[in-house]
Amino acid sequence: MADLENLAQAVREGQRLALARLLSLIENEQPQGEAALAELYPHSGRAYIVGVTGAPGTGKSSLVNELAKALRAKTYPALQASRPPSVAIVAVDPSSPFSGGAILGDRIRMRDLSGDAGVFVRSMASRGSLGGLAHATASVADALDAAGFEVILIETVGAGQAEVDIARHAHTTLVIESPGMGDDIQAIKAGILEIADLLVVNKADMPGAENAVRVLRAALDLAGNAGGRGARELEWQVPILQTVATTGQGVEALVEMLLRHRQHLHASGQWNERGRQRVAAALDARLRDRLTQSWLARQPEGRYSDMLARVVRRELSPAAAVAELVTAEPEAGPAAGLPAAPTRAGR
Repeated sequence: MADLENLAQAVREGQRLALARLLSLIENEQPQGEAALAELYPHSGRAYIVGVTGAPGTGKSSLVNELAKALRAKTYPALQASRPPSVAIVAVDPSSPFSGGAILGDRIRMRDLSGDAGVFVRSMASRGSLGGLAHATASVADALDAAGFEVILIETVGAGQAEVDIARHAHTTLVIESPGMGDDIQAIKAGILEIADLLVVNKADMPGAENAVRVLRAALDLAGNAGGRGARELEWQVPILQTVATTGQGVEALVEMLLRHRQHLHASGQWNERGRQRVAAALDARLRDRLTQSWLARQPEGRYSDMLARVVRRELSPAAAVAELVTAEPEAGPAAGLPAAPTRAGR
């Protein structure tokens, strides 16, 4: 217990090695990491969490790099601080098919941030998680929050239509598009506009940038510019900005718009609501995992694999198999009912 308290205290004191150790423990789902995070959790809840998502090839990593540099370049009155904000970046990388670890492509592109003591970059392997987020991303963000970072940028792996998961884990969701990415209405088909608080057309120096802006504007107008995750925030008109991450063009305007949305969240009362929904999403995910593990552990040996084999042989549909698994009482052991997954608060 003393070692865990020392680790938590070292993280609070800004010791980077202690923070890196804690994040590794959390990502590997070690009990020591969870216990240390429990010590730190009362100190979290202050950071501004920005989710950055978009299809692969839109320049997310380069833009996140420039966002961090811009945030660290000066003091922003909106943050009510007398110094530039400290910034943590969580880059969810694809998993290696061999080691299961992060490929670390984002860390390579963010090397020019390494000399700034006010920036911390952490790559995480997605490990097959849907929605572009690793399972432990919410816990890692909590640890960084408790460590005192004022802005946390979470960059998703870029998994296309599954990217909507980021909206459950951030105060502000930044969706990046770029010209020449194929079908002009792909963003609409993916439903990605529904989660956007800000839209960015990156690589705006390429041909087709203006057309991409027009398509996005038409899509927002068609939806009544309800963007920003639904009709409950009609007063926020989702802006479309243009950037060139390789040169920094438009990045300062993007930072100002992010901070304007942060102010809007506080003024409208949505800051606390989104924080509550973020916690609910993390709690729901952990609860489902724990209930599933507990249920499987109580099953007679071979019951699940036998049911799986019946589905493979097309004797049962997956839905019928699940219904039989959760309603049939095993011959030995406690009842095997699995409660329905809790519904998430709408975003």
